[in-house]
Amino acid sequence: MKHIGLVLSAAFLSIQASALELTSSDIKEGTPMSKTFEFQGFGCDGKNQSPALKWSGMPEGTKSFAITAYDPDAPTGSGWWHWVVTDIPASVMELERNAAANDKFVGKQHKNDYGVASFGGACPPEGHGMHRYQFTVWALPTEKLGTPPGASNAIVGYYLNNTAIDKAQLTATYVR
Repeated sequence: MKHIGLVLSAAFLSIQASALELTSSDIKEGTPMSKTFEFQGFGCDGKNQSPALKWSGMPEGTKSFAITAYDPDAPTGSGWWHWVVTDIPASVMELERNAAANDKFVGKQHKNDYGVASFGGACPPEGHGMHRYQFTVWALPTEKLGTPPGASNAIVGYYLNNTAIDKAQLTATYVR
């Protein structure tokens, strides 16, 4: 019984230690996104702007951040990567709306599943129902993630999951 108490105490402490939080003035947890964040192409005609994102509670040892936007409901068998950004300096704690299109963007934007190294907005197939868009900020212990050149989003995801000190997620929705 004493052992169980120690395990539960350790689990509680690890939960408490996770203080990283992701918020946005543009999108809210479990709430539909506006057309501003819909893709422009593939039959969609939105503004294709990335939402404003802000994070706080940087864990000790953080040297950079990554941001991903992923749709697990895309009918591909492997989801859909809308945005993959690594190597954001630890001094940066927010991105303004449409930051992905800013020519002064800090960080490395990887090719999304639309084939461009930028943000690609929501564009679920018409009549496919509600899709979830998981925006995640990752706190990393290195200044550069170190993925090989041309790495797929699955490889970047692998590196993130095996390197991150902490992560926080905000899930918005979209329907066409």
